[in-house]
Amino acid sequence: MAEPVDVVVVGAGPAGAAAAITAQARGLNVVCIDKAHFPRDKTCGDGLTAGALRLLEQLGVSAADLEATEPAFVRETVLVSPSSRRARLPMPTDGAHAAVVCRRALDAALVAVARRRGVDIREGCPVDALKQDHEAVQLTLADGSVLDASFVIAADGHWSAVRRAVEPDAPHDLGEWHAVRQYFEGVDDDRLWVIFERDLLPGYAWVFPLPGGRANVGYGVLRSDGRSGRELKDLWPDLLARTVVRDVLGPRARPCESVRAWPIPARYDPDRLARGRVLFAGDAAGVVDPMTGEGIAQAIETGMLAAEAIATGADYRRLVHRAVGRDLRFANLLQSILRRPLGARAAIRVADLTPWTRRNFARWMWEEYPRAILTTPDRWHRGALTARGAALTTPDT
Repeated sequence: MAEPVDVVVVGAGPAGAAAAITAQARGLNVVCIDKAHFPRDKTCGDGLTAGALRLLEQLGVSAADLEATEPAFVRETVLVSPSSRRARLPMPTDGAHAAVVCRRALDAALVAVARRRGVDIREGCPVDALKQDHEAVQLTLADGSVLDASFVIAADGHWSAVRRAVEPDAPHDLGEWHAVRQYFEGVDDDRLWVIFERDLLPGYAWVFPLPGGRANVGYGVLRSDGRSGRELKDLWPDLLARTVVRDVLGPRARPCESVRAWPIPARYDPDRLARGRVLFAGDAAGVVDPMTGEGIAQAIETGMLAAEAIATGADYRRLVHRAVGRDLRFANLLQSILRRPLGARAAIRVADLTPWTRRNFARWMWEEYPRAILTTPDRWHRGALTARGAALTTPDT
């Protein structure tokens, strides 16, 4: 016998947990399934923007929930231009404006919050088959159980099994970016570093601090730049050997986990946000910032919007376009500027002009306000550029 539900959310990462929590709050009967068991690792840069932190607040994540994930709150960002110029950008101190949290801990914390809210989360439940008509979607799970849903929210990542089920003839998407990550310990510098090397543009290398002298170290480059698999593999040891990276890590730094590589989908296409009664969110929807590769805030927001669209009958594509689509397209234009060393150098030089530009560039970079706010007057309001940080930090942090 098939089990009837209002909504099935496939995937319990940030997009799926956000969708499930929002659907539950809206009074919908929701089941959230994931093929993994939590906690589980997710290869990522681990950065949380101001936008992501505020969305976590909206979902009911408390300071205690976030503290349990052992976050590192970012107090200063250092940008390094292709000419080696360094710009130090202080973060505001009125709350949490940026943080670094290992995805293993963050995703498990969101699953715990969802369960506390009454969401039925089923781990170790991959989708085996999916079919839909004009009235419902039927999912058969690998254990043989069947769910009959009015709607499905597919939040199952870049290699979305739901996407393959509803678009079996769609071309295989390798992602727009290639990224590499490795955790280090014994790192001396607790600031967050973004390093623009000439051969990585418009990509960059990063050193994102974690508590206890640990750091998430990695880089992202465009796949369209023509590098072979061998060249991408060889780039990592070459990057670690560069003086600027060695100086940031310090002499005691050593890797504490293996190297992980992954594709980043950053091809926003509103036409692919929905297929019949299936709505796509997060990486499954390709809503990753094409300039920075950041996708957690967009994942959470699209998950919430998908649930809202189902609960209210709103047009999901329109909601996503107004919330994040305009910013993603604006970021895509900025990416073209950062492709050239001159553009990257000029951007960092402007950011480093005065204390005012340093403070405000930090706010803009960490998505304190929408990326394209200057070109979207409907978002203009008093205090839009100077909002307080999220209250997800304890007094001693």
